[in-house]
Amino acid sequence: MPPRARSAWFRTLGQLGLALAAAALLGLLIGHPWPVITAAALGVVAWHYWRLRKLLMRLTARQRHTPPLGEGTWNELDRLLHRGQQEMRGRKRRLIEMLRAYRAAAAALPDAIVVVERNSQRIQWFNEAALGLLHLRYPQDIGAPLANRLHPLQLSHWLAAGRNADPLEVTSPWNSSATLSLRLIPYSENLWLLVARDVTRLLQLEQMRRDFVANVSHELRTPLTVVHGYLDMLDPTEHPDWAPMLAEMQRQSQRMTQLVEDLLTLSRLESADHLAHEEVIAMPSMLNTLRREALALSQNRHEITVEDSAGVDLFGSNKELHSAFSNLVSNAIRYTPAGGHITIRLRNDRPERLNSGALAKKTGVVLEVADTGYGIPTAHLPRITERFYRVSNSRSRESGGTGLGLSIVKHVLNLHQARLDIASEVGRGSTFSCHFGADRVRPRESLDAFDVRAALP
Repeated sequence: MPPRARSAWFRTLGQLGLALAAAALLGLLIGHPWPVITAAALGVVAWHYWRLRKLLMRLTARQRHTPPLGEGTWNELDRLLHRGQQEMRGRKRRLIEMLRAYRAAAAALPDAIVVVERNSQRIQWFNEAALGLLHLRYPQDIGAPLANRLHPLQLSHWLAAGRNADPLEVTSPWNSSATLSLRLIPYSENLWLLVARDVTRLLQLEQMRRDFVANVSHELRTPLTVVHGYLDMLDPTEHPDWAPMLAEMQRQSQRMTQLVEDLLTLSRLESADHLAHEEVIAMPSMLNTLRREALALSQNRHEITVEDSAGVDLFGSNKELHSAFSNLVSNAIRYTPAGGHITIRLRNDRPERLNSGALAKKTGVVLEVADTGYGIPTAHLPRITERFYRVSNSRSRESGGTGLGLSIVKHVLNLHQARLDIASEVGRGSTFSCHFGADRVRPRESLDAFDVRAALP
C-alpha cells in the first residue's frame, strides 16, 4: 500500500476510535453508555454510506469533478479515482488520435481498401479509392454483402476460398482498358481486408519490356550470324599470330548467339499463357537424350548416373521440357568440378494427404538433377531463378552461362503447372527438383524401356 493511502487509512481508523471513545465518555456521563455508543456507531455507518452514495453518483454521472480536499480514506479514494479517470481519458484521447491517423492514412492510399466481415462477408468500411476502382457508394454500401456490390467482377467463388484465395487479376467491368489486381488478406479472426490495385500501367510496362527484349534479340540475330560466318571463313593457319584472337572472337560470338537465343526463348515463354502442343512424352527416351548430352558436355570429367524408379511418362510439351531439363543438366556439369557426380533421377513424388488424413490415390512425379558441385549459399536461393542473377560473376563467366537458364526452367514448369524446388549446401552440391502433379502423369506404354540403365549405352 502506498504511504499516502496507508496514512489516510490509519487516520480514518483514528477518527473512528475517537468518535467511539467520545460516545462512550458521553454515555458514562449520562449513565447510558451502550445506547450512546450504538447510536454513534450507526451514525458512523450512515456517514460512510452517504459518502459511498456520493461516489456512485459521481461514477454514474460521467462528469468531471475536482476531488474534495482532505486526508481521510474517502478523500484518498476520490483522489485515486480522479487520477485514474484522467489517465483513462488521456489513453482514450491518444487511441482516438491514432485511429484517426490510421484511418486518414488508409483513406489516402491509392489502392482500394475494403474491410469485410468474415462470416457474413458484409462491407464494414472502405476508403475513398474504392469509390473509383470498385464503384462502391458511401454510406449505402456499408453493411451490404461484398459479392452483391461487386457482382460485375464475379467474385463469389474467389471469396469462398477465404484465406486460401490466390491473388486475382481481372479486367475492370467499368473500364475495359484497366486491369485490377485483387488480394484477400485475413488480419483478424472476424475481419478480412480486400485490397484492389490498378495494375494496368505495370502490365503495360512489363509488356513493353518483353517486346523490347524480343525485338532487340531478334534484330541481333542477323549481325551475329554475319560476324560468326566471317569468323568461320578465316583460317588461323594462314595467320598463326591471329589464332588466339580468332578463337576468343569465335567463343564470344557463340556466347552472344546463345544469349540471344535464350532471350528469345524466355520472351516467348513469358508471353504464352498455355502450351501450344502437348503430347505424351516417353521418359526413357528423354532420359537417354539427357544422358548423351551430359556425357558430351562433361567429356568424361564427371560420373553421370540416370535412375528411373517412377516407371511413368509425362504429358506436356516435349520441346519445352527438354529445354528445361537440359538447362538443369548443363548447369550441374558447369558448376561441378572434375571428378564430381551428376545424378538424373525420375521418381514418384511423396503422396499428398487429404483433409481426413488419408493418402491421395494419385501422386505426382519428380525429375531431379543432383550434383556434388560448389553449392549455392542459402541467401541466394530465393533469387536464383531471376533472369541474369548470378551467385558468382567470375565463375559464371568462366562456365559460359547466360544467366537465363533457371528463369527459362521456371517459366516452362509454370506452363506445366509444375514447380521447381532447390536444395543446396555450399561445398556439398545442389539438387534441383521438378515436381509435376498427378494430372501430368501418364502410364508408360512401353514396358521394355523401363530399365533406363539397360537401354542406355
